[in-house]
Amino acid sequence: MKIVILDGYTENPGDLSWEGFEKLGELTVYDRTAKEDVISRIGDAEAVIVNKTPLDRKVFEACPQIRYVGVLATGYNVVDIKAARERGIPVCNIPTYGTTAVAQMTFALLLEICHHVTEHSDAVKRGEWTENEDWCFWKYPLIELADKTMGIIGFGRIGQAVGKLAKAFGMQVIAYDAHQNDSGKAIGKYVSLDELLKESDVISLNCPLFPETEGIINEKNISKMKDGVILINTSRGALIKEEDLAKALRTKKVYAAACDVVSSEPISPDNPLLGCYNSILTPHIAWAPKESRQRLMDVAVADLKAFVEGKWINVVN
Repeated sequence: MKIVILDGYTENPGDLSWEGFEKLGELTVYDRTAKEDVISRIGDAEAVIVNKTPLDRKVFEACPQIRYVGVLATGYNVVDIKAARERGIPVCNIPTYGTTAVAQMTFALLLEICHHVTEHSDAVKRGEWTENEDWCFWKYPLIELADKTMGIIGFGRIGQAVGKLAKAFGMQVIAYDAHQNDSGKAIGKYVSLDELLKESDVISLNCPLFPETEGIINEKNISKMKDGVILINTSRGALIKEEDLAKALRTKKVYAAACDVVSSEPISPDNPLLGCYNSILTPHIAWAPKESRQRLMDVAVADLKAFVEGKWINVVN
């Protein structure tokens, strides 16, 4: 079997091994592939592995030998799954690999808002502590999380992992999710969206992007929040109406927001959140610790190995 990986760099910039795929066939790996090069680079490969490189109907029509598509991610909207299904081609994703990493990043962002660690470290290095007449100083209000309420929108694997960390910090946990389960009830209290917006001191977005969740953080819902709420988004950028959030940050209705994802990635230079001093923006790295990427690699290899053996797992179409 010929295998081609069209955009392998973000999954493996050199600190992991492609050995698992190499054992399954003749492997070609490209760090990145431009849209105009997709068909030529697929060539006569039977298995195509992508991360963010689109595979549309034209690709499948031009490459009828494709038998398998693997996505190096949980989201699979880069693939025309209808076109693949019509041709009997399984599209397999990685349903879970970054739960721990994303939950950890949620609190890394929240703790930066609470303590401004980077700014205080930079201030010390600039000599401000040396020159200070007191034995300590702080440049921003510092926030203690104990007894605050963490509201989690989307209480699946990642949301529940965030809830467990929140409880470890002494926070009260409430959650909104259309699908409730016993494991969630053991961590926090399920509430309506309106109640979550009203009661939360911190809101963490951990839900998938569906039509009903797109733009869930908008002017109307922000108006229902506590004054001075903190917002964290490690899920999908389009969950937020960014102009509405920027307005709320400027008026301090929202005390601070930290987003690892934005509506258009890489971020556009005119994204309104870039101009907000009380926003933290990171380049979609919550998923990216080496341990998390190794789990992703292991599952991706297992998906293809199962296909070679005549089984289909993690099929989304």
